[in-house]
Parts: sequence; C-alpha cells; structure tokens
Amino acid sequence: MTSERPVEGLLRDLAPQVLGALVRRYGNFDTAEDAVQEALLAAATRWPEDGIPDNPRGWLITVAARRLTDLLRKEQARQRREDTVARWRLPDQGTAPPADRPAGESDDSLILLFMCCHPSLSAASQIALTLRAVGGLTTAEIARAFMVPEATMTRRISRAKQNIRSSGVPFGMPAGPDRAERLGAVLHVLYLIFNEGYASTSGPSLMRTELSAEAIRLARMVRRLLPDDAEVTGLLALMLLTDARRPARSGPDGALIPMAEQDRGLWNAAFVDEGVALISAVLPRGEPGPYQIQAAIAAVHDEAPSAAETDWPQIVALYEVLMELSDNPMVMLNHAVAVAMATGPREGLALLDGLASDERVAGDHRLFAVRAHLLEMAGQRAPARAAYEEAARRTTSVPQQRYLNARAAGLPGP
Repeated sequence: MTSERPVEGLLRDLAPQVLGALVRRYGNFDTAEDAVQEALLAAATRWPEDGIPDNPRGWLITVAARRLTDLLRKEQARQRREDTVARWRLPDQGTAPPADRPAGESDDSLILLFMCCHPSLSAASQIALTLRAVGGLTTAEIARAFMVPEATMTRRISRAKQNIRSSGVPFGMPAGPDRAERLGAVLHVLYLIFNEGYASTSGPSLMRTELSAEAIRLARMVRRLLPDDAEVTGLLALMLLTDARRPARSGPDGALIPMAEQDRGLWNAAFVDEGVALISAVLPRGEPGPYQIQAAIAAVHDEAPSAAETDWPQIVALYEVLMELSDNPMVMLNHAVAVAMATGPREGLALLDGLASDERVAGDHRLFAVRAHLLEMAGQRAPARAAYEEAARRTTSVPQQRYLNARAAGLPGP
C-alpha cells in the first residue's frame, strides 16, 4: 500500500474519474458530487495514516457509492433504494455497467468536462463547476480565486448543478457537430481559467498560480484523452509557452515586469521546450485553429534570445492569420503592438485609432496602456503620461495600477 505520489495530487487526479463513475451509474450529478466530496475528505483524513490503498480509485468509488446510497435513502425514505435508483437512471441507457468498471474510466473525466461546459450555463458557471467537479477545488478555494464570498460561489455552483440536472442531458459523449461545439466550450473555459491565473483581472496579486496550474493540468488531461485533436494540443502548447515566463514576470516586491525587461534566464526552459515541440508537431497537419496560431506566436517570443532579437515581422504575419479566424478586438490590439514593433509606433497608433470606436474594447484599460506605450515610443511624452494615468484608473488589478502609474511618473513634463 505505497505510492510515490502525494495524497493531495492523487485525489485531485482521481476525483473526476470517481465522480464520472457514479454519475454514469446513477445519473444524479448533484448528489453524486456531494458523495464524492465526502469520499475525498475521508481519504484525505485516513490515507496519510493508513497508507494509500492498492486500488485507490476503487476505494473512493466504494466509499462514495455507500455515501450516495445514504443520501438517496434520506431523500426517498419512503421508497426502496432500488426504486429510487431506477427512477434516476438515465433513459435509453439500458442496464448500467458497474460504477467501478475499469474499461473507459478515463473517458469519464472528459464527459464530466463536457457536462460542466453545458451550453445552458454561463461562462462564469462553467468555470466554477469545472474547477469544482473536475479540478477538485473546494468551493472556498474557488471563491478565493475569483474574490467573491463563499456563499455567492456556493449559490453559483448549486444553480449550475441544478441546471444540468433539469436539462436532462445524458451522461455520455455528445455526437457529431454538438461534440465539436462542446469541445470548443471546454477549451474556452480552460483558456479563461488559465488567463485569470496568469494575469489576474482584479485584486492585489498579479498572478493566481493555482488557477493557471490547474488549467495546465486539465489541458494535459484533455490532450491525453484526445491526442489527435490539433487545437487541444495547441491550447496546451500556448499555456506552457506563456506560463514559462511566469518566474520573471514580477520582482521580489511583486511588481510587474514587462516581457521586454524580463530576465529570460529565469524562464522555465522545460516548458518552453515542451511547448515548442507540441506546436511544431501539429502546425504542419493542415489548417491551424486560433489556439495553434496563438501558440506559434508565443513560441516566436520564447525562442528569441532577447527582446531586441524578436522576429516581429513573423509575429505580425501570424496575427494577421489569427484576425482572419477571429473577430477579436484583443487580437487586433496585439496586432497593433506587433506592427509598431516591426515598422514603427506611428503605424501602430494608426491601427489603434480604428479600435477606439469598437465598443468591445473602447473602455478597456489595455487599449489605453498600449496607446501610452506607443506614444512613449514616438516621443510624445505628455499624451503618453495621460494615457498611462487613464489606463491605471480603468484597471482593477493593483499590480497593474502601480506599474502604469510608475510609467506615468517616470515621464518628464511637456
């Protein structure tokens, strides 16, 4: 009864498999999730003292199934357990296989991701439910990560589970076009989780490492289950290539350090190598998707020996391909930066003028921050200082506010 893996990491890996096994067998997402959480708590308490069982997944399923039975009996005290389970069993499924069957156990994790990213849920609910059901984070941990009261997050997750239960969605892999659409939602949710972890949109911290690390872990899981999907690989490569810079993104005091000023010797070389290898393997397969193009851009940045040696013309070309695939104002904003770096700030500023009327980005602090940077490059110090100050007023991230105000203060007067 030994294992080299820490109990916490093992439980996090097993949680979606155990939950999937119970939901597949009984069809009740909400109650099964409660039962699994209690089984995980029991394991976290007992395994460090008793040792990890030879079959930890089977142990968890057995304990969770017993707890689920107790919960069913409490909810349906006047009915026999068999009647309750039969009533809850999903339609047109036939006789359900044993919950702890070994075959297909990995698929359950992917099916859970598809369920958590059901189109009836808002993006916020999809993220919260994914982190709870598949990521294994507690409600308190998710609430802290998104800086909302635990009671608020509890209600959000409860409503999400109720919506899934009410929708009657079967526990199984969607077919045809619906599968592709739902996979797109899964990747988008993981992308949002990673971005919030890598560059927090609000609060005192520049990064929330636990979120970006969890997004990478889940992306690895999805790629393990769908190894031939190029966009899945592209998303994982993008996360690795971006997260590789994390050790150099802030100073000892937590202050933001822009990429051009980072010590590239601090970058995670293993992540860079893995990300470059992944994107290099999938790009030649055919028409690349948005995540692959973004990963290719990240690879150009990461492979440059220094900021001055960055291949900006190649980055401009890649952003132009990306703009053909996505009408995203943030892509256009980044394209403007790349153009400025490749051909000069005035060309980049001209592109920003076209974005100023786009209501999706017109009030975003990033537009003002980019304008300030390009104005500073162009030698227009007073307008640059005003733009930095306006960007600082508009962001809700404390480290970004400090960085932008410091840039403004560092510019001399007119």
